[in-house]
Amino acid sequence: MAAATEQLLLPQEQPRRRRPVWGLAVAALLLVLLLAAAGPLRPRLFRTPPPAERVALTLLSGAKEKGAVCVDGTPPGYHLQRGSGDGADRWLVHLEGGGWCSTVKECSDSRLSTKGSSNFMKPIRFMGNGILGGDQLQNPDFYNWNKVYVRYCDGASFSGDAEAQAQDGTTLYFRGLRIYEAVIDELMEKGLANATQALFTGCSAGALSMMLHCDDFRARFPQEVSVKCFADAGFFLDEKDISGKRSLWSLYDRVIHLQNVRKVLPKDCLANKEPTECFFPAELIKSIRTPMFILNPSYDSWQVIFNIYFLFLYPHACVRILTVLSMILCQIRNVLVPDSSAPDKSWLSCKENIRNCNSTQVEVLDGLRNKMVNDLKVVEDKEDWGMFIDSCFTHCQSLSGVSWHSPTSPRLENKTIAEAVGDWHSGRSQGAKEIDCKYQCNPTCNSLPPPRDVTAFNRVEIY
Repeated sequence: MAAATEQLLLPQEQPRRRRPVWGLAVAALLLVLLLAAAGPLRPRLFRTPPPAERVALTLLSGAKEKGAVCVDGTPPGYHLQRGSGDGADRWLVHLEGGGWCSTVKECSDSRLSTKGSSNFMKPIRFMGNGILGGDQLQNPDFYNWNKVYVRYCDGASFSGDAEAQAQDGTTLYFRGLRIYEAVIDELMEKGLANATQALFTGCSAGALSMMLHCDDFRARFPQEVSVKCFADAGFFLDEKDISGKRSLWSLYDRVIHLQNVRKVLPKDCLANKEPTECFFPAELIKSIRTPMFILNPSYDSWQVIFNIYFLFLYPHACVRILTVLSMILCQIRNVLVPDSSAPDKSWLSCKENIRNCNSTQVEVLDGLRNKMVNDLKVVEDKEDWGMFIDSCFTHCQSLSGVSWHSPTSPRLENKTIAEAVGDWHSGRSQGAKEIDCKYQCNPTCNSLPPPRDVTAFNRVEIY
C-alpha cells in the first residue's frame, strides 16, 4: 500500500520547461500568514511543541509493609511530573481508570496486565494532551502544574480492603483503599502538603474513585488551601438495560462483596440504603462537601457499548496480550445494551456508533440521558459546583487534546471543556452548570472520532 501511495505522488511526466512560480509562492505565503492570524491554527503552523519527556514510574515506598499492593502483591506506582513557574506550588492528582474485576477469575487474570500488577507498568509521556498536557495554548490553566498520574491496579476504584485465594492457591490482594492512602501520604511528603492549590481528578472508574475519596483528599489540607475535585465520565447510572436487567448494579454488587468496599461508602447513605446503591455517583454526590466539577457525555458511549477496551491505556493493547489474558478483560457488560440483551443483534450497529441508530433506538438512549439529567439535579443546589454535560457519544474527554481544547472541541455556551473547567476552577465564572440538549442538537459533537478512538485509556502514551 505504501508503494502504491508513493507512486501516486510522482508526476506522470516531466514538464518540458520550467514556468515561473513566484506568484504562487507569494500567494501561498499570504495564505499561511492569514490562517496563522486566525488564532487556533497558529501553534500548529508556527511551532511544533517539543516532544514530551518520559515520566518515570515511581513505585510506592514500603508498599508491602503497608499492605498497599496490587492484586498480585507488587507495589503500586505513579508518575510525577514537577511543575514550574507559578505552577510550582500547584498540584493536579489524577486517578487512572480501567473498570473493575468482580470475580476471583477476573481478578486473577488481571495480574497479567497493568490492572493487577506493576510488573507491566512502564514510563509514560503525558504527550501534551488534555488536562495533563504541558502546552499553555492547549491547557491554559494547568499546563505548568505538578501532575501526578496514579496507576490503577486493584480492580475496585481504589476502595477495597480484602484478600482472596486464586484457583492456583496464590493470594489475591484487594488493597485499593490502602493504595490510595499510602500514595497520597507519600505525595504529601514530596511537596503536595505545601500546595497552595490542588485539583483531584479521575476518569471513568478513576472518576468514581475520586468521588469516593474527594472529601478525604480535601481534609488533608489547611482550610485556606484551594482544593477542588473534577470527575470525568464517572457518572455511572443504576439503569435497567433493554432486557430489564440492572447489569451494572450486579457488577458493582459483586465488586463490593468480593473486595470489601463498604469502608469508603458514605455513612448517611448506608444508614438508609444497600451498600451497592451507595457506590453509584447519584448517591455519592449527595454527601460530598468539597467543590466538584462533573464532566460527562449524556450519551456516554461506555454505558452503551459492550466492547470497550477500557482495561488498558489504549485500545490496541487487547490485541497485543490476548495470548496471556482472556477476552473478558477486554470486554465488560454495559449499562443499557449488554450483549445478552439483543440476541438478534439489532442493536449492534447502534451501540457501536450512535449515528447508526434509528429513531426508536435514539428514544431509548434518550431515556439514559434523562436519567442522568434527573440524577444530577442535586448539583443545582451546590453553588460552588460546576457541570459540563454535552450530548456527544464518547467517554472521557479531559485526557484528549481534541475534546479538551481545540478548534474542534465540543462546546456549550461557546466554551470548550478546558475553558469551562478553567473558569470554574479559577473563579472566573461562578456556578457554571451547563446541560446540553438532546442528541443531534449540538454540531460541535460531530467532529469527535467514533467511540473506539476516544476511549478513556488511549490518552497517555506508554513506552
